[in-house]
Amino acid sequence: MISYAFLALIPAVLAAQAPSFSAPAGGPTVASSNYVGQNNGTLTKSPVVAGKVFDRFTQIWIENTDFAVASTSRAFIELAKQGILLTQSYAVTHPSEPNYAASVGGDFWGMGDDNLYNIPSNISTVFDLLEAKNISWAAYQENLPFDGYQGFNFTQPNYLNSSAPPYTYYVRKHNPPVLYDSVTSVAERNTRIRNFNDFAADVNASAIPQWNFITPNMINDAHDTDIDFASDWLEFWLVPLLSNPNFNDNKTLILLTFDENENYAINNQIYSILLGGAVPDSLKGTNDSTYYTHYSTLSSVEANWGLGSLGRQDTNKTVSNVYKFLADVVGYKNLDVTGNDIPLTNLTTTIPGPLNPNLYIPFSAPNMNATGAGGGAVFAAPSLNLSATPEVLGGPVNLTALNQTVPASGLPNSSSDSSPPSPSGSGGSSGDATKSVAGSFAVALAAAGAALFML
Repeated sequence: MISYAFLALIPAVLAAQAPSFSAPAGGPTVASSNYVGQNNGTLTKSPVVAGKVFDRFTQIWIENTDFAVASTSRAFIELAKQGILLTQSYAVTHPSEPNYAASVGGDFWGMGDDNLYNIPSNISTVFDLLEAKNISWAAYQENLPFDGYQGFNFTQPNYLNSSAPPYTYYVRKHNPPVLYDSVTSVAERNTRIRNFNDFAADVNASAIPQWNFITPNMINDAHDTDIDFASDWLEFWLVPLLSNPNFNDNKTLILLTFDENENYAINNQIYSILLGGAVPDSLKGTNDSTYYTHYSTLSSVEANWGLGSLGRQDTNKTVSNVYKFLADVVGYKNLDVTGNDIPLTNLTTTIPGPLNPNLYIPFSAPNMNATGAGGGAVFAAPSLNLSATPEVLGGPVNLTALNQTVPASGLPNSSSDSSPPSPSGSGGSSGDATKSVAGSFAVALAAAGAALFML
């Protein structure tokens, strides 16, 4: 078994060998063959649904960096002067993929790895909430080979070094909507998973949606390089866009954040900045010490547009505080979570759920009695059995001991040119997406001395 001590050495080795940054395109709004996928036409402009503080919300995620390290890199230092630095922002677990899944689904479902999953179509996401209010959305993935691509990763010629072997720039685990069958099984939704040539065209046509998730490739997000390489990319890509009114106007909020920190031995604090024209001038260059997690992106969007909720961790008030400058406007009261009350979110593989083979519990119905920051009703897919509540369901099962894998593992609809790993499970969708994880969450986490994942 590979030890954490060994894993800790890998980033240092990669950093020592990190290549010099080279711009993949002529600019953030210029198409490039380095992005592989050709533009698939711009999105249709949709009527703008006014929010209470912002009309557009864009997330940009960087990879695996401790707060203290990101604080030393020039682009992050300079960008913090233009926005609000969130000094108590936390990821929700380790490793990468469960954090991405949580950002749109309100839970990471017990996942403690970066394996290939297809979360059943009756599990709701933020896209259900947005579409209920006719709010447009898209995900832009650098080096995605074509719109809606569902493969495990994609390897292409190395644009940094043409004499080097092909490189895997795109990975599925950093693409949150593609993890959910409720997106990939609907053609119109699936094609909203777009590449950076599409992004350039959409910006130039002033067709950027109101909710966006943006993932740089594996070198530009610091995963395979280092934080200063990511700084170079931000200076090339994000900084010019901040002056482009098609991307950033006076009703745009931009979150620049990290998926997780690097050091599993400390709590999962991440460097996060709120940028954009929606940030009041009086708050630019300031710090916000409110406790936030990735679930705060959901609750803040819900509060801004008066949306319903998912009835998951987006309604757990401990971990879903609304961005303070927004909460102050809409009258939402955050919880004061400080010191020892901040939950430990550096734990991994210890949370029961439908994507944990050692503590497996099928997907649950949401808490239909929950109240989210937007005040609307909890959204549940019509095919979900709402009677499957924590009170009537049992504890977790060790599928590994039974020589079984979680039903949601594998990719049943992969394209012919994808490169998935050797199948580790049935490859089919979960046969039962209605049973609850919540009852056993309480037991498991009480023993661990943490209660943040209770519904």
